Amino acid sequence: MVIPGPAKGKGRPRFGGGRVFTDKSTQIAEAWIKHCAINQVGHLNLDGPVSVEMIIDIMPAPSWSKKKREAALAGGLHATGKPDVDNVSKTVLDALNGILWRDDAQVCDLHVRRRYAPVSQTLMVVTPL
Repeated sequence: MVIPGPAKGKGRPRFGGGRVFTDKSTQIAEAWIKHCAINQVGHLNLDGPVSVEMIIDIMPAPSWSKKKREAALAGGLHATGKPDVDNVSKTVLDALNGILWRDDAQVCDLHVRRRYAPVSQTLMVVTPL
């Protein structure tokens, strides 16, 4: 599965009126992930344990020199910085509840990698165990 666009980390919960709620930007990101999943694989609602491999592709900054951009795209630089891989994976896994699986608690094997690439996107492979 491919989720086009820049990855979005899970926002911190917000509190108001005695309630806890998800911030607007996280809601928008989760809606986009759901849309992509439904269009690409439909409602699988897998039952049982699953393995997830996730690759977060990030474009190098336009302000970088040509040499630095080329090094990043060739794998010579590690993609450190924001968004954190744990926050991105939480956004994606939560968004896919009720679509790919009943609950993200079914994910018992998770591999996440962030790298520089020409296009910002998140790639996923989900395998029932």
